[in-house]
Formats: sequence, C-alpha cells, structure tokens
Amino acid sequence: MNHKIRMAALGAVTILGALAGFGQAASAAGKNVLWVQPMRDHPVHRLMQAGFLEKCKELGNTCEVVGNPSATNYDVSASIPLAEAAMARTKFDAIAVYGPGPEIFPFIGKLGKEGFPVVTWHVLPPEGSVPGLKAAVGEDIPSAGQSAAIAMGEKLGGKGVIALTQGSSNDTENVMADSFRKTMAERFPDIRILETQMEGFEPSAAEAKAVALLQGNPDVTAAFSTTGNGAQTWSGAARKADRPLVIIGMDYIRQNLDLVRSGAAYGVVAQPLYEESARTAELANDLAEGKAVPYLNPLPAGVITAGDLEPYYAMLDRAGQ
Repeated sequence: MNHKIRMAALGAVTILGALAGFGQAASAAGKNVLWVQPMRDHPVHRLMQAGFLEKCKELGNTCEVVGNPSATNYDVSASIPLAEAAMARTKFDAIAVYGPGPEIFPFIGKLGKEGFPVVTWHVLPPEGSVPGLKAAVGEDIPSAGQSAAIAMGEKLGGKGVIALTQGSSNDTENVMADSFRKTMAERFPDIRILETQMEGFEPSAAEAKAVALLQGNPDVTAAFSTTGNGAQTWSGAARKADRPLVIIGMDYIRQNLDLVRSGAAYGVVAQPLYEESARTAELANDLAEGKAVPYLNPLPAGVITAGDLEPYYAMLDRAGQ
C-alpha cells in the first residue's frame, strides 16, 4: 500500500472512529423533559418540583417547569398554553403532567397522539383510564387516609367529633377522605365525623371557613384536612377560636413541620411529594429512552408527629425549601 493510500485509509478509520464516538455521545446526551403543573407556585407543588429537578440534574437531563403562576388558583386552561409555548420552542423527549382531575386528561390524550410519552404523579388512575398516559407514580391514597384515621383516633382515645375538610373535590382528596371515614368507622365507632367541607386554597378564606365551622359546632375536638395548607388553616382557626384541637394535615412543607414541632398541630401525613416527583423524572427518562416501565408506581404515606421531624427538615434543606 503506497503512502497516499495508507494515509487515506488511516483518515477513513479516524473519521469512522470520530463518527462512532459522536454516536455514543449523542446516545448518552441528556433528555429534555417538560413538567406541567397548574397552580405552579403552591408550596406543596414547589416541593414536588424540587424533587423532580434534583433527579433531572442527577440524570443529566434538561427539565423545564411550566404552569399558571399562582399559589391559590388551580387553572388548567391557563397552564396548557404555557406548555404548548414551551413545546414550540423546545423539542421534548417526555412530558410529565400533573393530573389530579379529569379536566387535564384531554391534554394528556393529545400529547399521547402526538407521540410524547406522558407520566403523571400524585394520583394513580387505573391503567387505560386516561388515554395517552404511560405511567403514574404517587402515594397509596387510601393508605394515607387510613394512616391519618388511626393516628387521630388513637390520639383522641376513641372519642370525639372531627371536622373534615378538603382543598377541593378531586380524585386524590375524595379517595383519601373516604378512606379516612371508612377506617374511623371500623376502628373507632364512637368518633363522629362532620360532613366534609371544602376549604379551598386561599389561606385567609380557608381559615375563616374553619373558624365559622368551629363556632357552629362547639363539640368539635379534632380536624383532619386532606390538602397541603390544612394544618395552617386549622391551627390558625383553633387559635382564633381559642379551641384546643387535635389537628392532622398534609405534607411535610416547612411551615407544617414547624406547626407540628410547636404543638399547634399534632401531625401531618407524609405524602411522598419529593420522592414521587424524583421517581417521575426517572420514569420520564426511561420512557424517553424507549424502555419499558411499570404503569403503576405506588409509594407509602404515613403520619409523622413531633418525634419524626428531623429527616424531613433535612430533605427540605437539600431541596432549598
């Protein structure tokens, strides 16, 4: 082989090697994942986003969060255009959509028809019930209601009257409240639960409703709220009404942990907000890579009280919350 032919052959090998290396780099490149969450700025939602973004960074992915910028107004119609605008400027490999109610299901179906793998979190709709949905991760919702009922029933010594409130009527809170009632009836039949009231998501309005409920029901000795601000709602109402209450709310956001530590609330259900969101990032990544994933991914949720707080404070510190 003469010198020119040998050099050409070596050049071809070099180019092929470079192309092979480029292919390996491309296959290893991070994914683009979109996170769609109405009421984006609610403190519970921000904690979810922290778990998602931390796992995205660990996986080497680029992830974007969109949703209507509010801490009190759950607005699907305002969030979908923001998602579509993000999709117009960035090619996403997978999309995570917060889907606690049917109003957002058509958007998930649309994404599925367009070829996007879609994951939801915090709710576990039955497989096949939401067209386009490839996987769901979230707490075992009935067990969360059951855990709250057992913790509260034991604290009350099996006697008392409970006020039960929800943020709104939705698949997550409805199931949790039903499980709470069922467990309480089975385990503590002498405890009475009032008719469920919707406290909403605006803090001052929710507290005013709770105060009015206490004024109208002087026999109430405890309150369980299935929404993230519930511990704050009921501790504020108890203070204003000057009524001692056994209070259990939802979620280990810092404000709620502080209430438990101070004794203003008895406990909170440790919905696995950070964990389920990190798992959502993993599922989206795997789907983007064409891997098979389990559709249902349930996570446990127990009640934490004053002696259980430190690991959750540490988690919030890591998340910058």
